[in-house]
Amino acid sequence: QVQLVESGGGLVQPGGSLRLSCAASGIIFSINAMSWYRQAPGKQRELVAGITSGGSTNYADSVKGRFTVSRDNAKNTVYLQMNNLKPEDTAVYSCNVGGVRRGYWGQGTQVTVSS
Repeated sequence: QVQLVESGGGLVQPGGSLRLSCAASGIIFSINAMSWYRQAPGKQRELVAGITSGGSTNYADSVKGRFTVSRDNAKNTVYLQMNNLKPEDTAVYSCNVGGVRRGYWGQGTQVTVSS
């Protein structure tokens, strides 16, 4: 079965950095687009970044220039490098394959940005 396992979250001060990882199994990773979403308390889930099988990327306006999504097909892993973190980046971050409605989700990893 498909499994997505996120890691790398934690508590960081404003201006700090974190790198999230999402390890995938049960899929042919190299041919799948992968996405990162986040959901903050009381807010709707939002798309943060996506990367196609060919390596094209897209970002939410709120993270452009600060976050970078990448993938390592040899490791079946997608990454989210987050720099210059802000308190408003605090959320549970989850990776997704296959789309919001019919796709698969990881369990999520908490990112808290606070001084």
